[in-house]
Amino acid sequence: MNVLVLNQDYSPFTICTVNRSFLLLYNCKADLIAQSKNRLLRSINKSFPYPSVIKLNRYINIPHKSVTLSRTNIFKRDQFLCQYCGKSNDLTLDHVIPRSRGGKSIWTNLVTACRSCNAKKGDHLIGEINMKLNKNPVKPSFVMYLKNLNHRNQDDWLPFLEPKAYN
Repeated sequence: MNVLVLNQDYSPFTICTVNRSFLLLYNCKADLIAQSKNRLLRSINKSFPYPSVIKLNRYINIPHKSVTLSRTNIFKRDQFLCQYCGKSNDLTLDHVIPRSRGGKSIWTNLVTACRSCNAKKGDHLIGEINMKLNKNPVKPSFVMYLKNLNHRNQDDWLPFLEPKAYN
């Protein structure tokens, strides 16, 4: 299980392991915001809360936090599903506009596809062969990336990851 780390202003900063979060808490570099209700961290003679959300005690300035374009991050954005048929096995990447037709390797042109759909589409545009995308590819925001990073959403994180939290 991972821990959501918030900056001092409660904006999402990153995700870390429980061990790393415990060290930040123990060394008074962070405060506990939310904890697991049914788990504890135990030492030989002591029990500690099992962190779910922590907040750093000092603000860390990050000029612009964006999600790196990578194969893994595209799979995560597309929830490890083929964007044409919905299968979850034998996945690869597909350029919506093929590279041979000037398509670039950018967030809005890359989707997760199973090998059979990718082969069927080949060097064509989806409109030419009656294929349809389940959803249009977008560049994820950092908050969207954090939301989708874990396949299971943690309810403790939602108040800090929902857009209304910033208004």
